Amino acid sequence: MIVITAATGQLGRLVVDGLLAQLPADQIAVAVREPAKAADLAAKGIEVRHGDYTDPDSLKAAFQGADKVLLISSSEVGQRLSQHKNAIEAAQAAGVDHLVYTSLLHADTSTLNLAPEHLGTEELLATSGLTTTILRNGWYTENHEQPIKQAVESGVIIGSAGEGRLHNASRKDYAAAAVAVLTGTGHEGKVYELAGDTGWTLAELAAEVGKVSGREVRYDDLTPEAHQETLVGFGVPAEVAELYVGWDQGIKTGQLVEIGGDLSKLIGRPATPLAEVVAEILA
Repeated sequence: MIVITAATGQLGRLVVDGLLAQLPADQIAVAVREPAKAADLAAKGIEVRHGDYTDPDSLKAAFQGADKVLLISSSEVGQRLSQHKNAIEAAQAAGVDHLVYTSLLHADTSTLNLAPEHLGTEELLATSGLTTTILRNGWYTENHEQPIKQAVESGVIIGSAGEGRLHNASRKDYAAAAVAVLTGTGHEGKVYELAGDTGWTLAELAAEVGKVSGREVRYDDLTPEAHQETLVGFGVPAEVAELYVGWDQGIKTGQLVEIGGDLSKLIGRPATPLAEVVAEILA
């Protein structure tokens, strides 16, 4: 039995779809905070279990009988480490054979403000006694969906990343990597650095949006201070704007560059090109 946490999220649903293409539904279960949101998965024959990262007892019950668990990282920045600790302890109590965790690219060296909680989780896993696989996911190209759509109207993508390159991949690529690990062999104890095959800058993203949309789109590179001020002026809460600016500074210093090719090797094909994802977003 494979149990997928956070399976009603965007990544989780793609993983479940990938598993269903290879396994009978009765070999898959999902652990979700709100089971009612997984009614469509239940209709496909998947067992839906209540599993809330803030409720250790629910996780222990959700992981019973699991050979493998995919722990998809919590979306609650600042709460992740304690929530992941609950999940790891629940996996220990349930006797899970193999836990797969979705971490962050270069979590052990990254200066991105998201890295500490992921690295802390990896450290908990290292001392847990569990058999693990770490999927260090890079940036999703879909993270840029809102700026891409807005750029078609405004003709501008703003940022403060300079000429920093992003080796992004699509959400479906990362889901396919998780499926490959969950259904394959020889992944125990491995740490995979997952990223797209070809890097690009935000200026190149703007050019691609222009090509797909048929209108001129430029990238305006701002200072971090001006970037923060502009975002707040657009109505973005100051603390959220600070996160965005921090991510761009990470891009500027190469935190999202990875040329090892782990992702394409795992999924057996090239990562989805930028042009294809932009076209899907604008379709």
